Amino acid sequence: MISKPRGTRDFTPEEMRKRRWLEQKMRSIFEKYGYEEISTPTIEHLDLFTLKSGEGIIEETYAFEDKAGRKLALRPELTAPVMRFYVERFQMETKPIKFYYFGNCFRYDRPQKGRYREFWQFGCELIGSDKPEAIAELIAMAYNILRESGLRNIILRVGNLDILRRFLDGIGARDAEIMRLIDKKDFEELEKKMEEKEFKEFMNFIEIKKIEEIEYEEADRMKEIFEFLEEFAIPYNLDLSIARGLDYYIGVVFEIDAPKLGAEKQICGGGEYNLVPLLGGRKIPTAGFAIGFDRTLLALETEGFKFEEEYKPVYIAYMEGMIKEAIKIVRMVRQHDIKAEMDLMRRSISKSLEYANKKGFNKVIIVAPDEWKKNKVVLKDMEKREQKEVEIESLPHLLKNQA
Repeated sequence: MISKPRGTRDFTPEEMRKRRWLEQKMRSIFEKYGYEEISTPTIEHLDLFTLKSGEGIIEETYAFEDKAGRKLALRPELTAPVMRFYVERFQMETKPIKFYYFGNCFRYDRPQKGRYREFWQFGCELIGSDKPEAIAELIAMAYNILRESGLRNIILRVGNLDILRRFLDGIGARDAEIMRLIDKKDFEELEKKMEEKEFKEFMNFIEIKKIEEIEYEEADRMKEIFEFLEEFAIPYNLDLSIARGLDYYIGVVFEIDAPKLGAEKQICGGGEYNLVPLLGGRKIPTAGFAIGFDRTLLALETEGFKFEEEYKPVYIAYMEGMIKEAIKIVRMVRQHDIKAEMDLMRRSISKSLEYANKKGFNKVIIVAPDEWKKNKVVLKDMEKREQKEVEIESLPHLLKNQA
């Protein structure tokens, strides 16, 4: 027997209903904010990701050579492909550009709860504006997508890399390794890398919870962003410990947590960055975020969220010799946008009803010769255990009203 690869999943019909429900919900909110959907290939040139993240990313990337010897990779994230697409096709478009996207990504990582080798991301990019209100609206959208999807227990943390770097420069403790350790929240290792005085100063710095306590000029823009977040009615927390290990990340950064998920609680991360010049484009303000779709779904389930029940199809059963008539009924019902299934096993009526009950159908249409002569069928309500003869022409109206 061949099993699925490690770190991947099969999804049951019930799981897919939940995933499609959440997917449509998130799409609708992106579009409410004026974002338009794009899509990029699942495979990209490996250089696209090493340019962005360094050679180290190869270790956790599904990288391979094609038959012509080109180095390719299954995409480990979606920002770089979208920026590559922008540089190739959209640099001359009117700004701001608002893109959103949804797709699967792949990382050769150690599978654990909420972390898989194949995972799905919703994300977006705001290209062309770094005005405080633009960044505030971006953060507000991220928060509202999660709230309007049904999550109740989420925490938004907002930091600033310009402020963090300015502080580290001031104490003489800034380098790539230190930024990487702060990004990983590895304070134990950080303490070894810093002098005792520097480490104490750093720990005091990241404890600051009010932007007014920071005197750097970069804090002025941050104050404006926070004022606009308040106008958008978004609760936020200042968190100066948010870092990114790569230099092209700049300015505002933010993360959203679902605390009930425990150690793997982060479900959204985003901020400002300067990636376009790395990919050969002209420098332009860019910001965006990515939502971990799988973790969001897990967080909803952990909170006991009740997903909307999908309307169950109608089931059409028929007596012997009435197959063609049953097909006429199933065609008519489907033409009125009502989901319908018919018996495909030539069961008896009693076996068909037994099957319909087991599968959870609410309504069953029984096609029988005597009723057919009167231009009628039998409509059975499986929950109420009631049935009645109804005119064939009235079926779509009756089914829609009883859905």
